[in-house]
Amino acid sequence: MELSADCSAANGPTADQDRGGLVEPLREEALRLGFSRLGIAPAGPPPRQDLVRQWLDQGFAGVVRHWFERQEHLRADPEKLLSGVRSVIMLAVDYATTAGPAADAGPDADAAGQGRGRVARYAWGDDYHDLLRGRVNMLAAWLEARVPGCRTRGVVDSAPLAEREFAWLAGLGWFGKNTMLIDPQAGSFFFLTALLTDLELPADAPLQVDHCGSCTACLDACPTGAFVEPRVLDASRCISALTIEDHGAIAATLRPGMQDWIFGCDICQEVCPWNRHAPGSSDPTFQPRQGATTLELAELLQLDDATFRRRFKGSPLVRAKRRGLLRSAAIALGNRPHAASFESLAAALADEEPVVRGAAAWALGRWRHADGVAERAHAALAQRLATETDTDVRAEIERALA
Repeated sequence: MELSADCSAANGPTADQDRGGLVEPLREEALRLGFSRLGIAPAGPPPRQDLVRQWLDQGFAGVVRHWFERQEHLRADPEKLLSGVRSVIMLAVDYATTAGPAADAGPDADAAGQGRGRVARYAWGDDYHDLLRGRVNMLAAWLEARVPGCRTRGVVDSAPLAEREFAWLAGLGWFGKNTMLIDPQAGSFFFLTALLTDLELPADAPLQVDHCGSCTACLDACPTGAFVEPRVLDASRCISALTIEDHGAIAATLRPGMQDWIFGCDICQEVCPWNRHAPGSSDPTFQPRQGATTLELAELLQLDDATFRRRFKGSPLVRAKRRGLLRSAAIALGNRPHAASFESLAAALADEEPVVRGAAAWALGRWRHADGVAERAHAALAQRLATETDTDVRAEIERALA
Protein backbone atom coordinates (compact mmCIF):
# COMPACT_ATOMS: atom_id res chain seq x y z
CA MET A 1 0.00 0.00 0.00
CA GLU A 2 1.70 3.22 -1.11
CA LEU A 3 0.55 6.81 -1.55
CA SER A 4 2.41 9.36 -3.62
CA ALA A 5 2.54 12.17 -1.07
CA ASP A 6 5.66 12.65 1.04
CA CYS A 7 5.59 12.86 4.82
CA SER A 8 8.54 15.02 5.88
CA ALA A 9 9.40 16.24 9.35
CA ALA A 10 7.96 19.61 8.36
CA ASN A 11 4.43 18.39 7.77
CA GLY A 12 4.41 15.35 10.05
CA PRO A 13 5.34 14.57 13.65
CA THR A 14 9.01 14.51 14.61
CA ALA A 15 10.64 11.54 16.29
CA ASP A 16 10.37 13.18 19.71
CA GLN A 17 6.70 14.05 19.21
CA ASP A 18 6.04 10.54 17.94
CA ARG A 19 7.20 8.88 21.13
CA GLY A 20 4.16 9.87 23.09
CA GLY A 21 1.73 10.72 20.36
CA LEU A 22 2.02 7.97 17.75
CA VAL A 23 4.17 5.01 18.73
CA GLU A 24 2.07 3.75 21.62
CA PRO A 25 -1.23 4.00 19.69
CA LEU A 26 0.57 2.25 16.80
CA ARG A 27 1.65 -0.53 19.14
CA GLU A 28 -1.86 -0.86 20.55
CA GLU A 29 -3.36 -1.05 17.06
CA ALA A 30 -0.84 -3.72 16.05
CA LEU A 31 -1.81 -5.83 19.06
CA ARG A 32 -5.50 -5.30 18.30
CA LEU A 33 -4.95 -6.58 14.75
CA GLY A 34 -3.37 -9.77 16.05
CA PHE A 35 0.36 -9.06 16.08
CA SER A 36 2.20 -10.24 19.17
CA ARG A 37 4.97 -7.63 19.42
CA LEU A 38 6.21 -4.51 17.66
CA GLY A 39 9.62 -2.87 17.42
CA ILE A 40 10.99 -0.01 15.34
CA ALA A 41 14.34 0.14 13.54
CA PRO A 42 15.96 2.93 11.54
CA ALA A 43 15.82 2.35 7.79
CA GLY A 44 19.53 2.36 7.01
CA PRO A 45 21.56 -0.43 5.40
CA PRO A 46 21.01 -3.59 7.46
CA PRO A 47 23.89 -4.82 9.60
CA ARG A 48 25.90 -7.97 8.90
CA GLN A 49 25.74 -7.65 5.11
CA ASP A 50 29.40 -8.60 5.01
CA LEU A 51 28.58 -11.85 6.82
CA VAL A 52 25.90 -12.68 4.25
CA ARG A 53 28.41 -12.16 1.43
CA GLN A 54 30.94 -14.33 3.27
CA TRP A 55 28.27 -17.02 3.77
CA LEU A 56 27.50 -17.01 0.06
CA ASP A 57 31.17 -17.15 -0.91
CA GLN A 58 31.69 -20.17 1.36
CA GLY A 59 28.97 -22.06 -0.52
CA PHE A 60 26.64 -22.45 2.45
CA ALA A 61 23.48 -21.13 0.72
CA GLY A 62 22.69 -24.39 -1.07
CA VAL A 63 19.82 -24.24 -3.55
CA VAL A 64 18.78 -20.72 -2.43
CA ARG A 65 22.13 -19.23 -3.45
CA HIS A 66 20.76 -17.89 -6.74
CA TRP A 67 17.95 -16.05 -4.93
CA PHE A 68 20.29 -14.40 -2.43
CA GLU A 69 22.74 -13.35 -5.12
CA ARG A 70 20.01 -11.98 -7.37
CA GLN A 71 18.49 -9.96 -4.52
CA GLU A 72 21.67 -9.02 -2.65
CA HIS A 73 21.84 -5.41 -3.87
CA LEU A 74 18.17 -4.90 -2.99
CA ARG A 75 18.51 -6.37 0.51
CA ALA A 76 21.32 -3.92 1.23
CA ASP A 77 19.13 -0.86 0.74
CA PRO A 78 15.49 -0.58 1.93
CA GLU A 79 15.28 2.67 -0.03
CA LYS A 80 14.85 0.49 -3.12
CA LEU A 81 11.64 -0.90 -1.62
CA LEU A 82 10.16 2.44 -0.57
CA SER A 83 11.57 5.76 -1.71
CA GLY A 84 12.24 8.05 1.23
CA VAL A 85 11.87 5.29 3.83
CA ARG A 86 13.00 6.33 7.30
CA SER A 87 11.69 3.65 9.63
CA VAL A 88 11.10 -0.10 9.52
CA ILE A 89 8.31 -1.21 11.83
CA MET A 90 8.94 -4.88 12.65
CA LEU A 91 6.06 -7.06 13.81
CA ALA A 92 6.14 -10.53 15.36
CA VAL A 93 3.31 -13.08 15.39
CA ASP A 94 3.54 -16.15 17.62
CA TYR A 95 2.41 -19.28 15.77
CA ALA A 96 2.97 -22.23 18.11
CA THR A 97 -0.42 -23.85 18.52
CA THR A 98 0.69 -25.88 21.54
CA ALA A 99 2.98 -25.09 24.45
CA GLY A 100 6.67 -25.20 23.69
CA PRO A 101 8.40 -28.58 24.02
CA ALA A 102 10.50 -29.40 27.04
CA ALA A 103 13.99 -27.99 26.76
CA ASP A 104 15.57 -31.36 27.44
CA ALA A 105 13.59 -33.13 24.73
CA GLY A 106 15.79 -35.12 22.38
CA PRO A 107 15.65 -34.73 18.60
CA ASP A 108 13.52 -37.87 18.34
CA ALA A 109 11.22 -37.04 21.25
CA ASP A 110 8.33 -36.00 19.01
CA ALA A 111 8.95 -38.53 16.24
CA ALA A 112 5.89 -39.31 14.16
CA GLY A 113 4.14 -42.65 14.50
CA GLN A 114 5.08 -45.51 12.22
CA GLY A 115 4.22 -44.75 8.63
CA ARG A 116 3.79 -41.02 9.24
CA GLY A 117 5.95 -38.01 8.42
CA ARG A 118 6.70 -34.92 10.48
CA VAL A 119 5.96 -31.37 9.35
CA ALA A 120 7.44 -28.16 10.76
CA ARG A 121 5.09 -26.55 13.23
CA TYR A 122 4.63 -23.37 11.19
CA ALA A 123 3.13 -25.44 8.35
CA TRP A 124 0.55 -27.37 10.37
CA GLY A 125 -2.23 -24.97 9.40
CA ASP A 126 -2.94 -22.67 6.48
CA ASP A 127 -0.44 -20.48 4.67
CA TYR A 128 0.39 -17.52 6.90
CA HIS A 129 1.17 -15.09 4.06
CA ASP A 130 -2.38 -13.99 3.31
CA LEU A 131 -3.24 -13.57 7.00
CA LEU A 132 -0.19 -11.44 7.80
CA ARG A 133 -0.44 -9.48 4.56
CA GLY A 134 -3.99 -8.52 5.45
CA ARG A 135 -2.98 -7.47 8.95
CA VAL A 136 0.00 -5.37 7.89
CA ASN A 137 -2.07 -3.65 5.20
CA MET A 138 -4.69 -2.77 7.83
CA LEU A 139 -1.95 -1.37 10.07
CA ALA A 140 -0.62 0.63 7.11
CA ALA A 141 -4.09 2.05 6.46
CA TRP A 142 -4.39 3.01 10.13
CA LEU A 143 -1.03 4.80 10.02
CA GLU A 144 -1.88 6.63 6.79
CA ALA A 145 -5.17 7.77 8.29
CA ARG A 146 -3.44 8.89 11.49
CA VAL A 147 -0.74 10.82 9.57
CA PRO A 148 -2.24 11.88 6.23
CA GLY A 149 0.28 11.96 3.42
CA CYS A 150 2.72 9.44 4.85
CA ARG A 151 3.77 6.53 2.67
CA THR A 152 4.02 2.87 3.64
CA ARG A 153 4.80 -0.56 2.25
CA GLY A 154 4.05 -3.86 3.94
CA VAL A 155 6.40 -6.82 3.47
CA VAL A 156 5.56 -10.45 4.21
CA ASP A 157 8.31 -12.50 2.53
CA SER A 158 7.25 -10.61 -0.58
CA ALA A 159 10.27 -8.36 -1.04
CA PRO A 160 14.02 -8.70 -0.52
CA LEU A 161 14.16 -7.19 2.97
CA ALA A 162 16.54 -8.48 5.65
CA GLU A 163 13.70 -9.00 8.13
CA ARG A 164 15.73 -10.72 10.84
CA GLU A 165 18.39 -8.00 10.79
CA PHE A 166 15.82 -5.24 11.19
CA ALA A 167 13.96 -7.27 13.83
CA TRP A 168 17.19 -7.47 15.81
CA LEU A 169 17.71 -3.72 15.42
CA ALA A 170 14.11 -3.23 16.60
CA GLY A 171 14.77 -5.14 19.82
CA LEU A 172 12.65 -8.20 19.02
CA GLY A 173 15.34 -10.73 19.89
CA TRP A 174 18.95 -11.84 19.57
CA PHE A 175 20.51 -14.21 17.06
CA GLY A 176 20.65 -17.70 18.55
CA LYS A 177 23.34 -20.22 17.76
CA ASN A 178 20.82 -21.90 15.45
CA THR A 179 20.59 -18.59 13.50
CA MET A 180 16.99 -18.08 14.66
CA LEU A 181 15.89 -14.81 16.21
CA ILE A 182 15.06 -15.57 19.85
CA ASP A 183 12.86 -13.42 22.09
CA PRO A 184 13.66 -13.88 25.80
CA GLN A 185 9.94 -13.94 26.61
CA ALA A 186 8.62 -15.79 23.58
CA GLY A 187 11.33 -18.09 22.20
CA SER A 188 11.63 -18.42 18.43
CA PHE A 189 8.30 -19.79 17.19
CA PHE A 190 7.12 -16.56 15.55
CA PHE A 191 6.72 -15.01 12.10
CA LEU A 192 8.15 -11.63 11.12
CA THR A 193 6.36 -8.95 9.12
CA ALA A 194 7.66 -5.50 8.22
CA LEU A 195 5.96 -2.18 7.58
CA LEU A 196 8.20 0.40 5.88
CA THR A 197 7.29 4.07 6.21
CA ASP A 198 8.72 7.48 5.34
CA LEU A 199 7.84 8.62 8.86
CA GLU A 200 10.83 9.06 11.14
CA LEU A 201 9.86 7.12 14.24
CA PRO A 202 11.93 6.66 17.41
CA ALA A 203 13.90 3.42 17.16
CA ASP A 204 13.95 0.74 19.81
CA ALA A 205 17.26 -0.53 21.18
CA PRO A 206 18.65 -3.83 19.85
CA LEU A 207 19.42 -6.67 22.27
CA GLN A 208 23.18 -6.63 22.65
CA VAL A 209 23.42 -9.57 25.06
CA ASP A 210 23.97 -13.14 23.87
CA HIS A 211 21.55 -15.10 26.00
CA CYS A 212 22.62 -18.45 24.52
CA GLY A 213 25.60 -18.54 26.83
CA SER A 214 27.49 -21.83 26.74
CA CYS A 215 24.45 -23.85 25.59
CA THR A 216 25.01 -25.91 22.42
CA ALA A 217 21.78 -27.95 22.46
CA CYS A 218 20.73 -26.85 18.96
CA LEU A 219 24.15 -27.49 17.46
CA ASP A 220 24.42 -30.92 19.05
CA ALA A 221 20.91 -32.02 18.06
CA CYS A 222 21.08 -31.35 14.30
CA PRO A 223 21.10 -34.84 12.72
CA THR A 224 22.67 -33.68 9.44
CA GLY A 225 25.41 -31.53 10.97
CA ALA A 226 24.12 -28.39 9.28
CA PHE A 227 25.76 -25.99 11.73
CA VAL A 228 29.32 -25.29 10.66
CA GLU A 229 29.80 -23.27 13.83
CA PRO A 230 27.52 -21.25 16.12
CA ARG A 231 25.31 -18.97 13.99
CA VAL A 232 26.63 -20.34 10.70
CA LEU A 233 24.21 -22.64 8.87
CA ASP A 234 25.13 -24.77 5.86
CA ALA A 235 21.78 -24.70 4.06
CA SER A 236 22.92 -27.50 1.76
CA ARG A 237 22.72 -29.80 4.80
CA CYS A 238 19.70 -28.26 6.55
CA ILE A 239 16.61 -30.50 6.63
CA SER A 240 14.30 -27.50 6.22
CA ALA A 241 16.09 -26.30 3.09
CA LEU A 242 16.33 -29.82 1.68
CA THR A 243 12.65 -30.65 2.14
CA ILE A 244 11.21 -27.26 1.17
CA GLU A 245 13.52 -25.54 -1.30
CA ASP A 246 15.36 -28.48 -2.92
CA HIS A 247 13.06 -30.45 -5.23
CA GLY A 248 15.75 -32.68 -6.69
CA ALA A 249 17.64 -35.75 -5.54
CA ILE A 250 19.15 -35.42 -2.08
CA ALA A 251 22.67 -36.67 -1.40
CA ALA A 252 22.53 -40.24 -0.10
CA THR A 253 24.78 -39.31 2.83
CA LEU A 254 22.16 -36.83 4.11
CA ARG A 255 19.08 -39.02 3.74
CA PRO A 256 19.41 -41.00 7.00
CA GLY A 257 19.68 -37.76 8.98
CA MET A 258 16.37 -36.55 7.59
CA GLN A 259 14.68 -39.11 9.82
CA ASP A 260 10.91 -38.81 9.22
CA TRP A 261 10.83 -35.09 8.44
CA ILE A 262 9.05 -34.46 5.15
CA PHE A 263 8.50 -30.69 5.23
CA GLY A 264 10.73 -28.45 7.28
CA CYS A 265 12.33 -29.31 10.61
CA ASP A 266 11.93 -28.00 14.16
CA ILE A 267 14.69 -29.92 15.93
CA CYS A 268 16.98 -26.97 16.66
CA GLN A 269 13.98 -25.06 18.04
CA GLU A 270 12.48 -27.96 19.96
CA VAL A 271 15.64 -28.45 22.01
CA CYS A 272 16.16 -24.73 22.68
CA PRO A 273 15.61 -23.93 26.38
CA TRP A 274 14.13 -20.55 25.46
CA ASN A 275 11.21 -22.33 23.77
CA ARG A 276 10.26 -24.17 26.94
CA HIS A 277 7.57 -21.60 27.63
CA ALA A 278 6.94 -20.33 24.12
CA PRO A 279 3.51 -18.68 24.05
CA GLY A 280 0.83 -20.63 22.26
CA SER A 281 -1.49 -19.33 19.57
CA SER A 282 -5.22 -19.86 19.25
CA ASP A 283 -5.40 -18.29 15.78
CA PRO A 284 -7.46 -20.62 13.55
CA THR A 285 -5.02 -20.10 10.65
CA PHE A 286 -2.23 -21.83 12.56
CA GLN A 287 -4.26 -24.75 13.90
CA PRO A 288 -3.38 -28.19 12.45
CA ARG A 289 -5.51 -29.09 9.45
CA GLN A 290 -7.93 -31.90 10.30
CA GLY A 291 -6.26 -31.87 13.71
CA ALA A 292 -3.22 -33.74 12.36
CA THR A 293 0.37 -32.61 12.89
CA THR A 294 1.85 -35.51 10.89
CA LEU A 295 0.96 -36.99 7.50
CA GLU A 296 0.46 -40.59 6.37
CA LEU A 297 3.34 -41.39 4.05
CA ALA A 298 1.65 -44.13 2.01
CA GLU A 299 -1.24 -41.78 1.26
CA LEU A 300 1.14 -39.08 0.07
CA LEU A 301 2.85 -41.47 -2.34
CA GLN A 302 -0.51 -42.17 -3.98
CA LEU A 303 -1.21 -38.50 -4.84
CA ASP A 304 -1.17 -37.46 -8.48
CA ASP A 305 -0.52 -33.81 -9.29
CA ALA A 306 -4.18 -32.73 -9.35
CA THR A 307 -4.94 -34.47 -6.07
CA PHE A 308 -1.82 -32.99 -4.48
CA ARG A 309 -2.93 -29.49 -5.43
CA ARG A 310 -6.44 -30.03 -4.08
CA ARG A 311 -5.20 -31.64 -0.88
CA PHE A 312 -2.74 -28.88 0.00
CA LYS A 313 -4.46 -25.83 -1.48
CA GLY A 314 -3.84 -22.93 0.89
CA SER A 315 -1.15 -24.85 2.79
CA PRO A 316 2.58 -24.01 3.03
CA LEU A 317 3.29 -27.56 1.83
CA VAL A 318 2.64 -26.62 -1.79
CA ARG A 319 6.03 -24.90 -1.73
CA ALA A 320 7.74 -28.31 -1.73
CA LYS A 321 5.89 -29.23 -4.93
CA ARG A 322 4.54 -32.71 -5.45
CA ARG A 323 7.86 -34.23 -6.45
CA GLY A 324 9.66 -32.76 -3.45
CA LEU A 325 7.07 -33.88 -0.90
CA LEU A 326 6.75 -37.40 -2.33
CA ARG A 327 10.53 -37.73 -2.56
CA SER A 328 10.81 -36.80 1.13
CA ALA A 329 7.98 -39.19 2.02
CA ALA A 330 9.85 -42.06 0.34
CA ILE A 331 13.06 -41.16 2.20
CA ALA A 332 11.15 -41.11 5.49
CA LEU A 333 9.89 -44.64 4.79
CA GLY A 334 13.44 -45.69 4.03
CA ASN A 335 14.52 -44.42 7.42
CA ARG A 336 11.60 -45.99 9.26
CA PRO A 337 10.32 -49.04 7.33
CA HIS A 338 6.60 -49.62 7.73
CA ALA A 339 5.32 -52.89 6.32
CA ALA A 340 1.79 -51.58 5.77
CA SER A 341 3.21 -48.91 3.44
CA PHE A 342 5.06 -51.36 1.21
CA GLU A 343 2.61 -51.38 -1.70
CA SER A 344 2.59 -47.58 -1.96
CA LEU A 345 6.37 -47.38 -1.80
CA ALA A 346 6.79 -50.12 -4.42
CA ALA A 347 4.26 -48.39 -6.67
CA ALA A 348 6.32 -45.19 -6.39
CA LEU A 349 9.03 -46.95 -8.42
CA ALA A 350 6.80 -46.21 -11.41
CA ASP A 351 6.06 -42.58 -10.51
CA GLU A 352 6.19 -40.03 -13.34
CA GLU A 353 8.92 -38.08 -11.53
CA PRO A 354 12.42 -39.58 -11.68
CA VAL A 355 13.35 -38.03 -8.34
CA VAL A 356 10.45 -39.86 -6.67
CA ARG A 357 11.39 -43.15 -8.35
CA GLY A 358 14.98 -42.73 -7.22
CA ALA A 359 14.00 -42.01 -3.60
CA ALA A 360 11.65 -45.00 -3.59
CA ALA A 361 14.47 -47.21 -4.88
CA TRP A 362 16.79 -46.00 -2.13
CA ALA A 363 14.11 -46.60 0.49
CA LEU A 364 13.37 -50.12 -0.72
CA GLY A 365 17.08 -50.82 -0.67
CA ARG A 366 17.00 -50.07 3.04
CA TRP A 367 14.02 -52.45 3.35
CA ARG A 368 16.01 -55.37 1.98
CA HIS A 369 17.05 -56.15 5.55
CA ALA A 370 13.67 -55.52 7.17
CA ASP A 371 11.70 -58.42 8.56
CA GLY A 372 8.78 -59.56 6.44
CA VAL A 373 9.41 -57.36 3.40
CA ALA A 374 13.04 -58.03 2.40
CA GLU A 375 12.26 -60.44 -0.43
CA ARG A 376 9.38 -58.33 -1.74
CA ALA A 377 11.59 -55.24 -1.76
CA HIS A 378 14.28 -57.06 -3.73
CA ALA A 379 11.74 -58.35 -6.24
CA ALA A 380 10.17 -54.91 -6.75
CA LEU A 381 13.57 -53.34 -7.38
CA ALA A 382 14.67 -56.04 -9.80
CA GLN A 383 11.41 -55.80 -11.73
CA ARG A 384 11.71 -52.03 -12.08
CA LEU A 385 15.34 -52.22 -13.16
CA ALA A 386 14.27 -54.25 -16.17
CA THR A 387 12.19 -51.35 -17.54
CA GLU A 388 13.76 -48.18 -16.06
CA THR A 389 15.30 -45.89 -18.67
CA ASP A 390 16.46 -42.93 -16.57
CA THR A 391 20.20 -43.18 -15.95
CA ASP A 392 20.12 -41.68 -12.44
CA VAL A 393 17.20 -43.84 -11.33
CA ARG A 394 18.86 -46.96 -12.71
CA ALA A 395 21.94 -46.11 -10.66
CA GLU A 396 19.76 -45.73 -7.53
CA ILE A 397 18.17 -49.15 -8.16
CA GLU A 398 21.51 -50.83 -8.81
CA ARG A 399 22.93 -49.40 -5.58
CA ALA A 400 19.84 -50.55 -3.73
CA LEU A 401 20.26 -54.07 -5.08
CA ALA A 402 24.03 -54.19 -4.51
